[in-house]
Amino acid sequence: MPLLYDLSKLTVGTVLRAGWRPRVEGLEHLPRHGGAILAGNHLSVADEVFLACLTPRHVTFWAKSEYFTGRGPGGWLSRRIVAGMGAIRVERAGGRAALTALDAAGPVLRDGGLVAIYPEGTRSPDGRLYRGRTGMTRLARDAGVPIVPVGVLGTAEVLPIDARLPRRHPVTLRFGPPIPVAGRINGPRDFRVVTDEVMVAIQRLTDQEYVPRYAPPRASTT
Repeated sequence: MPLLYDLSKLTVGTVLRAGWRPRVEGLEHLPRHGGAILAGNHLSVADEVFLACLTPRHVTFWAKSEYFTGRGPGGWLSRRIVAGMGAIRVERAGGRAALTALDAAGPVLRDGGLVAIYPEGTRSPDGRLYRGRTGMTRLARDAGVPIVPVGVLGTAEVLPIDARLPRRHPVTLRFGPPIPVAGRINGPRDFRVVTDEVMVAIQRLTDQEYVPRYAPPRASTT
């Protein structure tokens, strides 16, 4: 693990476990070795914190490009933090710039790492689970790794959208059985079929209401 990531698990992780006593279920489904995509629902910025602290292996996350380019003392600190955590830079402008994040995740997965993806593409605006985007499945196919569905419950209450301070609320993290991708993609339609299968698996873990359309974008989401 990157040193800063390891230190964060010891410090922040200890606080989370003592203060929130989160439950972790299905940890046996998490591969002990080898690359995999962790595909989860996205309710709050707290999702990343709990997933990182409660997963025994290092998890690579995306961080918006602004964290890598900030100026002044604050910008220097943010650059050090995201680099020290092993984050992948993602451009939010769309097009080819946004695809570089997927390109950067490939080597991490092929080297046996875990990469967290929120296939909805943004935080849920109302607690429901929205349609997944197929980039996750394309990445899994290209890297030759399975997709592990992840369900997080309670984080929306811990840190609601636009809230500044966390609140006490039970949190549960659930891992589902890995979904294989290799050998299943024979045409463009198959990306959607596998992606929908992953979203169904996430919905079973969270019992969220499913919305068969893409989530509306939010300018402030991560």
